[in-house]
Amino acid sequence: MKSKQKVLALCRAAMIAALYTALTWLAFLFGLANLPVQLRFAEALCVLPFFLPESILGLTVGCLLSNLLVSGGVWADVIFGTLATLLGALGTYAMRSLKGNLRFLCVLPPILANTVIVPFVLKYAYGFGDGWWLLAAGVGAGEILSVGVLGILLLLALEKRSFWKIK
Repeated sequence: MKSKQKVLALCRAAMIAALYTALTWLAFLFGLANLPVQLRFAEALCVLPFFLPESILGLTVGCLLSNLLVSGGVWADVIFGTLATLLGALGTYAMRSLKGNLRFLCVLPPILANTVIVPFVLKYAYGFGDGWWLLAAGVGAGEILSVGVLGILLLLALEKRSFWKIK
């Protein structure tokens, strides 16, 4: 990769991190970011690794910043919440070769990673007394709305535009 392309990729990652953090803050202001049923608008960005490998770094850093600044910096959330986003982004990137309607499956890795990992964070770091299955159902519902619905709308919008193909 040429140095100009590296700088461009790093700038994209930084913009994605900033956008993820800003969207999480917006969800927090509406009381949607840190409850058992989380609707983080930023999670829609988890489809970006389908197009841009550098978005993996951007999403991970954005989630890390969000968990530090918006969620209050609880260490388990910072570590494991960020890990869930990283695993979801890597899974989405791994599915980038899917074509046709199968490409919509790229939303599954972030939905699954967050649905499995975040309930443990809610239970043990934040003290939500609900059982893991109930917390998983709440987190999963929020992920389906934010990644499954908003993310697919973003995927469709990006496919119609070529701005993400800048070399």
